[in-house]
Amino acid sequence: QVQLVAAGGGSVQTGGSLRLSCAGSGYTARTYCMAWFRQAPGKTRERVARIDSDGTTSYADSVKGRFTISEDNDKNVLYLQMNSLKPEDTAMYYCAARFVGWSGGTCLRPSSDFGYWGQGTQVTVSS
Repeated sequence: QVQLVAAGGGSVQTGGSLRLSCAGSGYTARTYCMAWFRQAPGKTRERVARIDSDGTTSYADSVKGRFTISEDNDKNVLYLQMNSLKPEDTAMYYCAARFVGWSGGTCLRPSSDFGYWGQGTQVTVSS
């Protein structure tokens, strides 16, 4: 059974940094692609960053140049390094996994295509 456990959220001031982690179990990392989503109160969930099974990454325009997604496939851990945080980054952050199999696939997909989700970790950035 696939399980994802997100951690690392917290409260920081504008310009601060946080590193989120998402520990996965019950699956082989290279048969899944992964992504980080976030949802602020009253807003729709948006994909922040994604990493495909071949290592390809992409970012939302709002975080490009400030956030970095990475993964340790040996340990089944996904990371999101967040630098130069802004108040508009305040949200609940979720990690998500999408099964793509050994032939690979992309996580440049809507949230409904992701079968597994972590429980969320809150990030609050104060001005």
